[in-house]
Amino acid sequence: MPILLFLIDTSASMNQRTDLGTSYLDIAKGAVELFLKLRARDPASRGDRYMLVTYDEPPYCIKAGWKENHATFMSELKNLQASGLTTLGQALRSSFDLLNLNRLISGIDNYGQGRNPFFLEPSILITITDGNKLTSTASVQEELHLPLNSPLPGSELTKEPFRWDQRLFALVLRLPGVASTEPEQLGSVPTDESAITQMCEVTGGRSYCVRTQRMLNQCLESLVQKVQSGVVINFEKTGPDPLPVGEDGLMDLCRPSNSFGAQPWHSCHKLIYVRPNSKTGVPVGHWPIPESFWPEQNLSSLPPRTSHPVVRFSCVDCEPMVIDKLPFDKYELEPSPLTQYILERKSPHTCWQVFVTSSGKYNELGYPFGYLKASTTLTCVNLFVMPYNYPVLLPLLDDLFKVHKLKPNLKWRQAFDSYLKTLPPYYLLPLKKALRMMGAPNLISDNLDCGLSYSVISYLKKLSQQTKLESERILASVGKKPPQEIGIKVKNHSGGGLALAHNKNFRKLLKEIIGESAPRLTEPNTKEFAGFQVGLFNKDLKPQTYRNAYDIPRRGLLDQLTRMRSNLLKTRKFIVGQDEDSLHSVPVAQMGNYQEYLKMLASPLREIDPDQPKRLHTFGNPFKQDKKGMMIDEADEFIVGPQNKLKRPGEPNSPMSSKRRRNVPVIHDIHEDKMENGQSPADGFLLKSSPAEFMNMAGDGLISNQLDSLSDDFTSLRKDGLIHKPSNNILIGAAKSCSLSVDDRKIPVASALDTVPNSMQITPAMAQGINADIKHQLMKEVRKFGRKYERIFVLLEEVQGPLELKKQFVEFTIKEAARFKRRVLIQYLEKVLEKIDSHHLLNNVNHINSRSSC
Repeated sequence: MPILLFLIDTSASMNQRTDLGTSYLDIAKGAVELFLKLRARDPASRGDRYMLVTYDEPPYCIKAGWKENHATFMSELKNLQASGLTTLGQALRSSFDLLNLNRLISGIDNYGQGRNPFFLEPSILITITDGNKLTSTASVQEELHLPLNSPLPGSELTKEPFRWDQRLFALVLRLPGVASTEPEQLGSVPTDESAITQMCEVTGGRSYCVRTQRMLNQCLESLVQKVQSGVVINFEKTGPDPLPVGEDGLMDLCRPSNSFGAQPWHSCHKLIYVRPNSKTGVPVGHWPIPESFWPEQNLSSLPPRTSHPVVRFSCVDCEPMVIDKLPFDKYELEPSPLTQYILERKSPHTCWQVFVTSSGKYNELGYPFGYLKASTTLTCVNLFVMPYNYPVLLPLLDDLFKVHKLKPNLKWRQAFDSYLKTLPPYYLLPLKKALRMMGAPNLISDNLDCGLSYSVISYLKKLSQQTKLESERILASVGKKPPQEIGIKVKNHSGGGLALAHNKNFRKLLKEIIGESAPRLTEPNTKEFAGFQVGLFNKDLKPQTYRNAYDIPRRGLLDQLTRMRSNLLKTRKFIVGQDEDSLHSVPVAQMGNYQEYLKMLASPLREIDPDQPKRLHTFGNPFKQDKKGMMIDEADEFIVGPQNKLKRPGEPNSPMSSKRRRNVPVIHDIHEDKMENGQSPADGFLLKSSPAEFMNMAGDGLISNQLDSLSDDFTSLRKDGLIHKPSNNILIGAAKSCSLSVDDRKIPVASALDTVPNSMQITPAMAQGINADIKHQLMKEVRKFGRKYERIFVLLEEVQGPLELKKQFVEFTIKEAARFKRRVLIQYLEKVLEKIDSHHLLNNVNHINSRSSC
């Protein structure tokens, strides 16, 4: 979910006018609205979160934060006024503190445990300013300085105020006040020369010098393209430059190399794209980027880390290595001089290893944790993140599978223990999970040590609690107006404190106005305000049409005041079913706020018969069925029932016709097609589970063993092809009749839906009704807050039908969980999905064996 924070300059200098007569502040407001319209073209913008910060004193500078909706954001944007000083440094610090408000609570930074690129909150900070001098109450500043003191606890753990997934972009308005006669220059927009440009480049962003309205529109188009999910990394070269290559990609020794001077590709500060998983919609990874220190038990505190990790790459050509079923992560690099240099070498079959200085215990440079490699088509450069010191680990795992057949001897265990001594402690847990996925024996102790001392762990927990309190304080102050300056008090010397009615001058003036005679009621003119009458609380009272306040008798003043207040505030409806006037007088700016309208709508009811394909209302024949009745949006729902019978097993798009996976662990050159997809040869068996300590955060959630038992019961199969439910000892047939495609041979499977003693025969119609109700219950359970997932797994266990249908229900639950960001639930459901695939494959092998024995 990208976070878009707009920092608007509200200093007095933003009141200056352009040649069109509009102020800089009006142009800034229009730029924000135009950006939102351009961003709305992307379907991914539905999950965007918008924040608004100004140059006011903190905490009043936050106009829209974490809890405010889109309507509040637009309302605060329109009400901005330009007054005050250009306190850009303080405003930037407040903006970064607002973005970092919940990071320590969620543990997204994972201090001391490695940096996980797949744990991120991509944030884009866009500031719009006039680029004038930075002013404060003390003096005029030439350079941009951010305050070092931050009210946010834990800010001392990072040297900079920003994080590696936060980038700053600046729109510096330089529009002239007089129309220019020179023709407008076309091309790219240059960077500005103000003090904010350097700050933008440090975070991985840039500034734009805007001189015309057309340039502003061009900058907004560019900024929309910058909304990407990723993190910024410093890539620096270590060691000598590589040998030059010729046109054919071979080494050219006669070609001179520029190894004596610094080249632009030697040091690059660029983004790596972290793509979300296509199935769950959230990024998934396996291996962290190591820390720049070795965690020791005697450390009393964590050393502060830089916001962007420094990754050094060696220009020595190496062979890319991978082993069957061992997971790895692939991230594409943003175009830079480094990527251009690697692509120009035209060597897609070689790679450069990457290191983090001081990450190892016995090596200053550290051991390699991955490599840089050009794609096969030479269109981009990818960073492959592998296990730490993977050149040592991969040959050991290869011998474990090929030579020792998963039964290692003493020599192999000694070599593996020596490797573990070079491994940072925070790599033990992901390595243990990877070995379990590969089917290897338990080679790592269950009593894992994170490497941090007790004092450091206690300090991090204390910081998390303090952050919660500070977060509540800051969020409570959002939207509040700064206190107004107290004016000069003037003493009242008139009348000695007597009421105005006792003043003789006033009574004399009143007699001159109304005359000496007693006031009398004037006849109301009903033609002027025809059909208007004051709202009444009591129906027995007759409507009164006073036009002059002096016509109201004294005894009726309070009653009349009550009527006038009711009529003004419209706190009562006099006609049943009457709409509020506010519904028909919505401002133009809020007419397009369809997101808030959708949130107020009730969830739609399910169809009476969801298994029937929907009819397409076409011209001429409203009863004509849609020929694409089986194609629906995967994000909404899937249809179970008769449409599954339209496709035979073995046809395209059928789950039974999936390709076989190779299961031979070897070390080899990475195949181009698999490496382009970022998958190992057995990517389907990769377990996407979160760390165990992350699961322990759910005090009311399920224990891991309970979830494992539920998933085991859910995928428990009999060799005869029947699904066994331990709760009621009922055997349910896997399918009526089907044929399995194994090694290009179709093997028929007999019907298993026979009558079983002590159980009720479930007809297909009954099964469809049960499954429809289960699906509705699953949607409700996923939406619930908390981490009590036991009910979800019980519902999945009660699905009626073949194993393939159960797999569809699990996939549907994963998509629903992805919509509500239930990451822990997604990880356990993927574990269930993996077990279903493995049991399904085992069932196929059993049928082949029984067929061959016959």
